[in-house]
Amino acid sequence: MTSLPQTPPPKRLGLVIDLDTCVGCHACVVSCKEWNTGGYPAPLSDKNPYQADQTGAWLNRVHGFEAGEGAGGRTVHFPKSCLHCENAACVTVCPTGASYKREEDGIVLVDEKLCIGCGLCAWACPYGAREMDPVGGVMKKCTLCIDRIYNENIPEAERQPACVNACPAHARHFGDLADPESPVSRLVADRSGMDLMPEMGYQPTNKYLPPRHYKASAAPAALEPAPEDGFLGWLDRLLAE
Repeated sequence: MTSLPQTPPPKRLGLVIDLDTCVGCHACVVSCKEWNTGGYPAPLSDKNPYQADQTGAWLNRVHGFEAGEGAGGRTVHFPKSCLHCENAACVTVCPTGASYKREEDGIVLVDEKLCIGCGLCAWACPYGAREMDPVGGVMKKCTLCIDRIYNENIPEAERQPACVNACPAHARHFGDLADPESPVSRLVADRSGMDLMPEMGYQPTNKYLPPRHYKASAAPAALEPAPEDGFLGWLDRLLAE
């Protein structure tokens, strides 16, 4: 089994996703697929893409949820990819050490040379963030476009994940969440950014900014997801009049 870093990384690179401004256009999904098909690691394959039995690996997906009722209801678009958890169960269950968490920036990666495609990491991830590549027979996951963010041959302004560059609504933000003064950390503090499924104890790096349309007088505890009502119940409470 693989162990996690013994000390917190000096940086925690991750995403902040604004559920209030995401329009569900899937530009992040397409750009992620395009970049990771030719980037690191590659290929991100498809089988039978134009047939009924198509299969393939996607590292970023956008789900749509109907929250609230009547005039107070709305559709919330919910992007989801690897959350690069501090206590990443996918890493600790890996029998070969293929899944690992970088000590310098907290990014969780897969060494495909060591991956045997057993699927244990996918079973351990409560967020459904890992996908088996049907051609390579190895596990794929979001890398935060590590081959972009450290690439000095790319203009500095573009050294961020492909999904962030592509988002037309600027609903996706990338940065160091270990730095309380970073733009992403200030955004989380100002907008009450939340963990997804905090009750699991995995301490995801990525944060979600809730829709702005919720009771201004609501107690902070009322805005936290509760295990008994699930994600949709949380959205309903956020949007309650």
